[in-house]
Amino acid sequence: MQLKVTQVRSTIGGTEPQRATLRGLGLKRIGDVVVKEDRPEIRGMIRAVTHLVTVEEVD
Repeated sequence: MQLKVTQVRSTIGGTEPQRATLRGLGLKRIGDVVVKEDRPEIRGMIRAVTHLVTVEEVD
């Protein structure tokens, strides 16, 4: 299974680790979408920035 991650909020006002996490996921700006494998490492990164992204499961 894969996860479709979409950035929906800005990093302005966020901490540097949150910005680094979004960059690690491959997100740079609002509206960016990436599809990642559903792995524990990716789930942890998403959990750190849940307030900035939306997540959908994709088959």
